[in-house]
Amino acid sequence: MTILDKIIADKRREVELKKQLIPVTQLENSVLFGNRTYSLSKNLRNNLVGIIAEHKRRSPSKSVISNDFSVEEVVIGYQNAGVSGISVLTDGEYFGGSLDDLLLAKASVKVPLLRKEFIIDEYQILEAKSNGADVILLIASVLTYPEIKSLSEFAHSLGLEVLLEVHNKEELDKSIMPSLDMIGVNNRNLKTFEVSLDYSKELAQHIPDEFVKVSESGITSPQDIIELQSFGYQGFLIGENFMKTENPGKAATTFINSILQKS
Repeated sequence: MTILDKIIADKRREVELKKQLIPVTQLENSVLFGNRTYSLSKNLRNNLVGIIAEHKRRSPSKSVISNDFSVEEVVIGYQNAGVSGISVLTDGEYFGGSLDDLLLAKASVKVPLLRKEFIIDEYQILEAKSNGADVILLIASVLTYPEIKSLSEFAHSLGLEVLLEVHNKEELDKSIMPSLDMIGVNNRNLKTFEVSLDYSKELAQHIPDEFVKVSESGITSPQDIIELQSFGYQGFLIGENFMKTENPGKAATTFINSILQKS
């Protein structure tokens, strides 16, 4: 069993438990459920840099990355840096996140928020909407075509955008459908945690232009962004590179300014 298999097995148990504790009606009656959402895909198309900065405390591959900052400090710093969107990890067991982090981010900034989570059930999409998300992540390697279709269409029915994450051409080919807004290539192999930007470069030509192309993980320098832009990428998800610094917002500002100077 890979770490991803274990995460998904644990997630199924977690979702079933949550369903018993918090009914769907409670989620639908939340203050944020009726709020209009911000478009991440539009921001990425219209921004010269297209950074999606991530709030991330830890990961299975790197253990603790940072516990030194409040959610508010991090996301306000990111917004001031000029990011196109912010990703908030809400998985507790493996990444140290929570839906409270998403709520705090929503209360602090006015940029599109991605709920970064292992989504396997419509219930989690209702959670995302009721806690302030604008975008959800679907991971192709853990979902079937019918599941991706039903979950993405359900997200759209709530006004949420969908970022689909793939890792290889097989996952991409099984997943392309109109109910997606963005297609992200994860440069980290979720089975081995090995990282290479070659994954993004190799898949770029196979992603139809109607979807915003997003490169995820392993991006460490402004030069990486400039190189990936030449392959048609408009979005770049960066978490660890900022979170491991003494000031994530300042690190994002320096990073973005460096790209703009080189462009």
